[in-house]
Amino acid sequence: MTAERVIGTALAAFAALLAVVRANRTAAFDLAMTLKLQALDHPVVAELLRLASWPGFPPQSRLIPPAIMLAWWARGRRRAAAFQALAWGGAAISTGVKALIRRPRPLPPEVRVVVAPLGGTSFPSGHVLTYVGFYGFLGFLLAEHLRDGALRNVSVASLTALLALVGPSRIQQGHHWTTDVVASYLLGLAYLFALVELYRATTPRGVLSRLTGR
Repeated sequence: MTAERVIGTALAAFAALLAVVRANRTAAFDLAMTLKLQALDHPVVAELLRLASWPGFPPQSRLIPPAIMLAWWARGRRRAAAFQALAWGGAAISTGVKALIRRPRPLPPEVRVVVAPLGGTSFPSGHVLTYVGFYGFLGFLLAEHLRDGALRNVSVASLTALLALVGPSRIQQGHHWTTDVVASYLLGLAYLFALVELYRATTPRGVLSRLTGR
């Protein structure tokens, strides 16, 4: 499947899910999924999910991304640093969509809600959308720039695990509904693929191939 098709499919699925959510047809499903995840109260699972959410809360959410951008810049990867800054734009997309949809967050006593520095509304999940854009693109850059080996494999695998865990963590902590999380993965995936395509198209080789038609 081409990147353009992935982007189009993800955006279409996001729009369809948004329509169902706005029609208020997912309440029973969302509640059931939250209760199932919250029933998994094993301490190891709970700690893994807590750690997955931790980078997305302030103040670390405002410190980690700039530190990663500066690290790319310090290593002479100016273009990578600039695109990593664009990848952080998922946070702005989340804020904009939240302002339009204004879906209330889950509340007790229906679900258990972990106390956290939260703001805004529920749809979509800012954590998930930001992670997919920022840490997903970081994984792409590391795969592109690190030589094959243990460091490359561990780095990409760790970021992949972070992306896989952050969605369930937002539901298990009672901060988002399942449909919030799924919508964020879809929108984040579209944004990530668009950034990857733009990055590849603006490499010296990518620009040359566009000019020459090769």
